Amino acid sequence: MIMKRVFNLLIVDESGSMSIIERQALVGINETLTTIQKMQKTHKDMEQRVTLITFDSTHKNLFYDNVSARHANPLKSRDYNPCGGTPLYDAIGMGIAKINALTTEDDSVLVTIITDGEENCSEEYNLKMIKNLIEKLKKQNWTFTFIGTDDLDVESIALDMGIDNHLQFSEDEAGTREMFVRENRARERYNKCRAMDCALPIGSYFKDEKEEKKELRRKGKREG
Repeated sequence: MIMKRVFNLLIVDESGSMSIIERQALVGINETLTTIQKMQKTHKDMEQRVTLITFDSTHKNLFYDNVSARHANPLKSRDYNPCGGTPLYDAIGMGIAKINALTTEDDSVLVTIITDGEENCSEEYNLKMIKNLIEKLKKQNWTFTFIGTDDLDVESIALDMGIDNHLQFSEDEAGTREMFVRENRARERYNKCRAMDCALPIGSYFKDEKEEKKELRRKGKREG
């Protein structure tokens, strides 16, 4: 039996404005790494791979480069130091290129993008290039999620890139903590679905089962 593979690509903004939530962002990143390790133990027939990129205008740091989940150790405070601008498209493009070179049609890829700012200094990729890549890869077992702060038009930014799953959070300690709780709960649900060879409905990554049932009831009433 061939083991299924899930590639977890985490792309996290490290620009200067993230300093407001620096401590809680670091805690949240580590909680996500722990969740991925938990998924490895829960679904033993699925291999979890981790690639973590943090980025600002001075660097794009490939912190983990397709490592096994068990080797994705927690980040230390010295590993995450917000400064500079937001080359969002370049970070996404770099991550996609890395993972795309490694995967086959049997693999699943979950891309998580977390930022508190809009693109402002990419040099290699533009919006059109990123959208084209994302639209193509969504047809190949890739799931993209975009998480942004409440001062951004998160839905609009996500849809402009072709991303159906988006989540907005309050840029403070409590809001950041709540966001990571919700993200990790969604990640567990995603993996449960992958283990059963089922796909989440488009745009439903962050919706819990109660929300989905409500939506189905609303649709039923409209169609009835």
